[in-house]
Amino acid sequence: MHRTQRLIVLLATLGVLPVSASEPLYVKNLSPVAGLIGLPSQRDAQTTANGQVAAALYSSVANNYVNESSDTEFLNLDGETLRFALELRYGLTKNWGIQLEIPWLEQSGGELDGVIDDWHDFWGMSDGGRSDVPRDILDYQYTSPAGGFSLQDDTSGIGDISVSLHHVFYQDASSAVSLALGYKFGTGDEDDFLGSGADDAFIALRFSGAQMSNLPLTWHGQAGYLRAGDSGLFDGFQEQNLWFAGVALDWQLAQRWSLIAQLDGHAAPLDSSLTGVGEDAVLATLGARWYFAPHWSMDFNFVEDIRVETAPDVTFQASLRYSPEP
Repeated sequence: MHRTQRLIVLLATLGVLPVSASEPLYVKNLSPVAGLIGLPSQRDAQTTANGQVAAALYSSVANNYVNESSDTEFLNLDGETLRFALELRYGLTKNWGIQLEIPWLEQSGGELDGVIDDWHDFWGMSDGGRSDVPRDILDYQYTSPAGGFSLQDDTSGIGDISVSLHHVFYQDASSAVSLALGYKFGTGDEDDFLGSGADDAFIALRFSGAQMSNLPLTWHGQAGYLRAGDSGLFDGFQEQNLWFAGVALDWQLAQRWSLIAQLDGHAAPLDSSLTGVGEDAVLATLGARWYFAPHWSMDFNFVEDIRVETAPDVTFQASLRYSPEP
């Protein structure tokens, strides 16, 4: 076969590749404090087919700068968080599944301060004072009458491993509703800000469904409650009863491409009057998904702190996903 003919056949084949089921974007609040709590990311309400395994590798880099104080508290979060996570899903039986997530983190001064300063300058945006401090340094500090924490040296290692059980209790031709129970183990080193030093448990209600129209839109949503364990790192000033919620819209604009918009929020992780750790967080995410081969897809997205200082200034993420379902 002539080379041109082979190319035409290949392109035609790619054009009809089956795409994976719709899925929200993987989003974590990687603020140095909130990122250590076992708040789950959004996911599809469906479970993996019986006896099948789905896998994903997530990579995220988040740049943080918050400097606040009051009469009794001081907070400085200046640094960068690099996070990788391996996620495995297994279909136990029909409508039942289990999920395992193993993260690896690095806390450092990073390399994005200059890029973000230039971005703020270009658009004439306020930078919250970040351009007045040295670039690419690591300095996490919090002091209060109840205690505090501090980290100035780069660290890296395994984070807090989590496992969750999922059950689809309602399903029709275009939608599904599921319940999830999850547990996060305190496997990460709390002194190195790789984990909270405590076990957390959560319960979540999730929904996935197609838009009630001819448009190629799929909605996802979740709402839940997390009970945070007693953390030695945040002892005396942590909040233990936390809500979380989110909604996502997946628009399949082409056979192999989707655009996804997403909102996520959660309760403040600490009992504090300072915004960075004491106010409820709201994050907005925009991303694109490329279905590049049967059962395989890649995500590219960025996350912004809609409620300023409750999450990193910006988080860049990329994901590689395998799903056994078409």
